[in-house]
Amino acid sequence: MPDSPVKGTTRAHLLRVGLRMFLKHGYSDLGIQAILKEANVPKGSFYHHFESKQDFALAVIDEYMKTVHEGLDQCLNDESLPPLQRVRRFFELSREKYVEEGTLGCMLGSLGQELSGIDEIFRQKIEACFVEITTRIAKCLKMARDRGELKPSQDPRHAANLILNCWEGAALRSRIWRDVDPLTEILDFCFGALSTKPPSDRRSNEDGGGLMSH
Repeated sequence: MPDSPVKGTTRAHLLRVGLRMFLKHGYSDLGIQAILKEANVPKGSFYHHFESKQDFALAVIDEYMKTVHEGLDQCLNDESLPPLQRVRRFFELSREKYVEEGTLGCMLGSLGQELSGIDEIFRQKIEACFVEITTRIAKCLKMARDRGELKPSQDPRHAANLILNCWEGAALRSRIWRDVDPLTEILDFCFGALSTKPPSDRRSNEDGGGLMSH
């Protein structure tokens, strides 16, 4: 059943609907009429807030990034955890969100794969989002290196890009399989390779640090 917008929040409502629909259907196969039907709003309301489908999709990406930054704030600023565990926690919470959404993966990665080869505006937009994410993660990884959690030879920015690149590849496989195992495995691999602690110590710290509640 289509959603009904709350009075005065039509733009926000459309963006919420767009987040769900672009993640599920992608960009090219999703028409404005389908968005209007799902959102239960007239065409005039859509064009009051957005100039075009492209303008709408770019706004949806901005909305998506708000949730990403909220997750980064929640995890990377959590001083109760060591810095390296803060970074891992961000990805673990992202994994949980993917499950809630039907294991469809990352919207940035999905749209990037679909559009980056044919639309320069989207390519630049999505790459800028990835840079924002890796920049924040790199700062936390630098803290981890300074505290001896990250191997001294590791460059924080390179490590941040490596983790995100592996994550996005695993997110694609997760979407195809409808299973989060690829995401779990890549986290174990990446953080095992980066950490200075032996696996037994890492497991002990993670179990006691409240990284995951099952």
